[in-house]
Amino acid sequence: MNEYSQLKKGYDKINRQKKFINEGIKMNSIISSVKGTRDFYPEDMAIRTWLYQMVKEVSEVFGYSEYEGPFIEKIDLYAAKSGEELVKEQAFVFEDRGGDLISLRPELTPTLARMIAQRQKQLVFPQRWWSFGPFWRYERPQKGRTREFFQWNIDLLGTDSAVSDAELITVCAYFFNKVGLSPDEVKIFVNSRKLMDQILEELSISPELKQDIFRLIDRKEKLSPSAWKDYADNLGLSEQQFEGLKSVLNDKELWKRSEDLVTVFETLNTIGFGDYVVYDPQIIRGLDYYTGIVFEAKDIDKEGRSILGGGHYGNLVGDVGGDPLPGVGFAMGDVMARIILEKYGCLPDFASSTADVLVTVFDEALFNDSLKIASELRNAGIKTICFTEVTKFQKQLKYASRIGVPYLIIVGPDEKEAEEVTFKDLNNRTQENLKRSEMVRIIKEKLA
Repeated sequence: MNEYSQLKKGYDKINRQKKFINEGIKMNSIISSVKGTRDFYPEDMAIRTWLYQMVKEVSEVFGYSEYEGPFIEKIDLYAAKSGEELVKEQAFVFEDRGGDLISLRPELTPTLARMIAQRQKQLVFPQRWWSFGPFWRYERPQKGRTREFFQWNIDLLGTDSAVSDAELITVCAYFFNKVGLSPDEVKIFVNSRKLMDQILEELSISPELKQDIFRLIDRKEKLSPSAWKDYADNLGLSEQQFEGLKSVLNDKELWKRSEDLVTVFETLNTIGFGDYVVYDPQIIRGLDYYTGIVFEAKDIDKEGRSILGGGHYGNLVGDVGGDPLPGVGFAMGDVMARIILEKYGCLPDFASSTADVLVTVFDEALFNDSLKIASELRNAGIKTICFTEVTKFQKQLKYASRIGVPYLIIVGPDEKEAEEVTFKDLNNRTQENLKRSEMVRIIKEKLA
């Protein structure tokens, strides 16, 4: 085969591939979304907006200020304290054009620590900050877990007392109470890493194994008993150490040995939210930077993942270059929160339309009159839709009914001459004529 024939054969192959691709695109014209992400249709966006509003109200009633950080950070920030698993297995990492390794943020606490460290000399402590924004983790999508999610983060920095830990747990309970989740439906399970450090020392477990043992404890409910035992054997635990650890994890009175836990429970009972809180020695939290009280909130049936989780960190700010500074905080993802809220019927009924009034268009000659009325209503703060084309009235009425607009305004020749509008209440199936001069006042009264 000569050179020309080889080139022609190559071009023919390329053209066949192009034709196949183009035909494939035509047959499957809707391109799917990226795995692990979600489309927020208006009904989903309404839930997300409502959840943000609940989070905002709860955060602010406790005196916390809203903040936000960048959506990308250098991977070094997470490598400093978040833990090997998050950095190597869960972070979305890419190299920028300058050669730096950048990550879509998998969590916010390291960013918070960096931001605090940058202005530490100007800030007055303690600082109370909260945020609600998007995050990314490269995980296997399943119920309660996506690769892209929204998360409420709330932290109290600059205080080392157990009462501060109790305040953040109270914020959790206050949120649950506000959205209608009772202590019979959700619980906040609490433990102390400081107490667990003491237990590991009593079991003669090497300090070098501490983080591995914490991961072992964290995975107890995620693995079968035999797999969990194999995990422990692979870490080098003796039979005596393994049995001692099992005994500790079944001891529901162990919390009484921790002064911090005693303070937390006393504080929650004093405030009136003690019914939401339970001691659980298996709560350990996976992130490496926790040093004291740790907690997770779960469905009482323990179905699915935790609703939220957090704890006390001793010196995260110092680890990113600032002066030593303790703190406590938690994070709640929107995916699991929505599942629980739906399960217990706590989501409100959202209106199918964001508009209160639809102004109809009678004909081409009265089009400008409809536009002026719509503008007048909007200027008065009334959410208003105006039809943008001349079409049959029945079509406009059907549209208003289908999108859930409660009120309809009609401006025909008779109404224009009388300086009135016809006002239809679609829910009650009534109508009346309103003077143009009284229209805004009367509609506002009906919407109040």
